[in-house]
Amino acid sequence: MSSNYVLLTILGCSIVTWIPRILPFLISKRVDFPDWFLRFLSYIPICILTALLFQSILEVQATGFPKVKTLEALSCIPTLLVAIRTKDLMKTVVVGIITIAVLRIFLG
Repeated sequence: MSSNYVLLTILGCSIVTWIPRILPFLISKRVDFPDWFLRFLSYIPICILTALLFQSILEVQATGFPKVKTLEALSCIPTLLVAIRTKDLMKTVVVGIITIAVLRIFLG
């Protein structure tokens, strides 16, 4: 493979990745959305974070219900308490990372 091919591939992949992430912001600056739509959009971040949370604490089984990962589920308790008390995403993430690290060191 030539270096031009690799460079063009990286550039093309960058553009294809960049367009769907930037284009909605450019369009939304010029459009006034109705209130009901803005309320709907406000739920998207919490839905994404909830999906990521469940993906990390549940393990898919070939048959039956998903299995709960014990350490990950335990680390959710202090993380959730910090999230409710502070409502600060950075503190919540830091507490979650530290909690799972400590649990994996001592119980893993």
